[in-house]
Amino acid sequence: MMTKKILLVEDNPSDIELTLRAFERQKIGNEIIVAEDGKEALDYLFGTGEYSGRDISEQPTVILLDLNLPLIDGKEVLRQIRSSELTRRLPVVILTSSKEEQDVTQSYDLGVNSYIRKPVDFNQFSEAVRQLGLYWLVINEPPPSK
Repeated sequence: MMTKKILLVEDNPSDIELTLRAFERQKIGNEIIVAEDGKEALDYLFGTGEYSGRDISEQPTVILLDLNLPLIDGKEVLRQIRSSELTRRLPVVILTSSKEEQDVTQSYDLGVNSYIRKPVDFNQFSEAVRQLGLYWLVINEPPPSK
């Protein structure tokens, strides 16, 4: 059986550490792959660049995607995920500090599954991570593998 992996796409080292600590605190032991920009995320998903040769049949169970990323922004990453037969059904959760209504609207137009604003308080953030993990890793029924 494949391990359920989480792809965290985040460029802010403090937010990466905060997210990893929150997963640890909630005892979510799934492997977390961190991509620090949009290009790295796409390379991971499609087995290109530094991830050349990676078995792309093993995709993450859920992608946590920031919007404000270097090289390729989060909306373009989402656009490319949804335009590929390989990745179009992967659950994508926008996890961002953006409060722009336009970002929410565009993200849903591009096919995001959920949009979560990062709470500033660590306890609130940790609870959001617990709920994310419970839903996407335990409760949600993923689409069948091809």
